[in-house]
Amino acid sequence: MIEIYTDGASRGNPGKSGAGIYIKDKDKTMKYVAPLSEMTNHEAEFHAVITALNICKCKFAHNILSIRTDAKVVVDAMEKNYTGNENFKPLLQEINELKKHFPFVFIKWIPNKENIHADELAKLAIESQDLQKIE
Repeated sequence: MIEIYTDGASRGNPGKSGAGIYIKDKDKTMKYVAPLSEMTNHEAEFHAVITALNICKCKFAHNILSIRTDAKVVVDAMEKNYTGNENFKPLLQEINELKKHFPFVFIKWIPNKENIHADELAKLAIESQDLQKIE
């Protein structure tokens, strides 16, 4: 099982945004920063999961994924497969399409203090210009 920690950040709400993705595969870790356009913090959280799923689609296709995030709005939407927010509906639909590439995708809410790596990466992403793998 691949463990994925995601976080979205926004400077302002809406504002300049970024996503951080921290992936654990056995004893290996991978770190990604993804700059995002101007959006709300919640939208950035959805985009962090989308970015993580796209990375995993290329690197870990057909593996079981366990996504951990401190974004309750994303966890609730994925667990219920529903959101009443019109801005989140296409993002949830994109997540559902990407989930089809994996046998199982689990989502779990974790407190902020357990998501430090992804949080730091999301903040770095705000300043970054391109998706980068951090060694």
